[in-house]
Amino acid sequence: MSFEYDRVLVAVDGSDASELAFKKAVEVVLRNNAKMLLAHVIDTRTITTVAPEVYDQSLANRSENYAQALLDEYKQKAHDRGITNVTTHVEIGSPKIKIPKDLAKNFEADLIICGATGLNAVERFLIGSVSESITRYAKCDVLIVRN
Repeated sequence: MSFEYDRVLVAVDGSDASELAFKKAVEVVLRNNAKMLLAHVIDTRTITTVAPEVYDQSLANRSENYAQALLDEYKQKAHDRGITNVTTHVEIGSPKIKIPKDLAKNFEADLIICGATGLNAVERFLIGSVSESITRYAKCDVLIVRN
């Protein structure tokens, strides 16, 4: 019996853990000749917890620009490794819900790859990690990459 993946969703946030997840994903995608979706979810709670006098549309725009630049960089790295079927997607919302429930479903992912720890240590301590949530809610296989 052989298991092959056709559509791999890679969740990246700019952390060291997501860099490792991306590198592992490249190997999986190449080995399976799969499609890759590189996704970044702008966490609305991070944006909305900023004091109203600091928050403005430019903060949201900067978040989106950062996300797109990050995804463009990863897409270029994937192309450099010979992966031609790469899509990028920026989403706004809760990564804990958007990745396993919306993005994986819409992309018809059969594997989600993410890092074990992301950028937000305080949130992880208070309410659990994004990777834990992805594992709980995903309908497909999940690979958590540890550093």
